[in-house]
Amino acid sequence: MVTAMALLNVERDRVHKVAEELAEMKAVSEVYSVAGRYDLVAIIRASNNEKLEDLVTDHLLKVKGITRSETLIAFRVYSRHDLEGMFSIGLED
Repeated sequence: MVTAMALLNVERDRVHKVAEELAEMKAVSEVYSVAGRYDLVAIIRASNNEKLEDLVTDHLLKVKGITRSETLIAFRVYSRHDLEGMFSIGLED
């Protein structure tokens, strides 16, 4: 499984529409509206790099209103849930 974050700049009057359209895409698990340099962050999960590339270039970037993007590919995930589970092995409640 390949996970990527697409950082997106969107036309101001299309942020909500773009977010809704992205959220409907099968490989997009979440879309966040954010403050800062980008308007939206889409979390994408694909079975391999080729499918990720297809989704980003042939589908995501063709959504009307996206003006610029930067895609980050994740190597490994770290989450509080996973870390707490690792460090509590052998501890009883």
